[in-house]
Amino acid sequence: MIDRLKKAFQEASDAIMEQAGNLGENAKERGYQMIEEWLRIFPRMQAYGLEMVNFSLTVALSPSLEVEMRGKHEDFSLERLDEILKENKGSAAMVSVFTTIKSTYSLYRSTGNPLNDPLIVRMKIKITPEIKVTIGQAWT
Repeated sequence: MIDRLKKAFQEASDAIMEQAGNLGENAKERGYQMIEEWLRIFPRMQAYGLEMVNFSLTVALSPSLEVEMRGKHEDFSLERLDEILKENKGSAAMVSVFTTIKSTYSLYRSTGNPLNDPLIVRMKIKITPEIKVTIGQAWT
């Protein structure tokens, strides 16, 4: 009886390990696909005035790409951001970046503080992308 239980637990454990391996491979493949999609978007962002200053790849169960871009505030007035958003309404990635920039400017302006250079846009591209916009010097 105990031997059958051990065997059942071992078989269940093996099945779980195999499934986890399959899920890991799927996550890794999806991560690389997302990274490739974003690699095609960065030149478009550079054309709007964001300069790439940092590029980093993390290889793991779920790979990620971290990119830092910097720009000048005068290149991103609210009117210009609206134009950029209109031009890119079919690109979820572009819209998410420039909507985040626009939202950050709106919130920052409500503080009454002057804009400090530079505009910093950090993106962490992974299964769920993360976009961080900073006005002024970056945190270390």
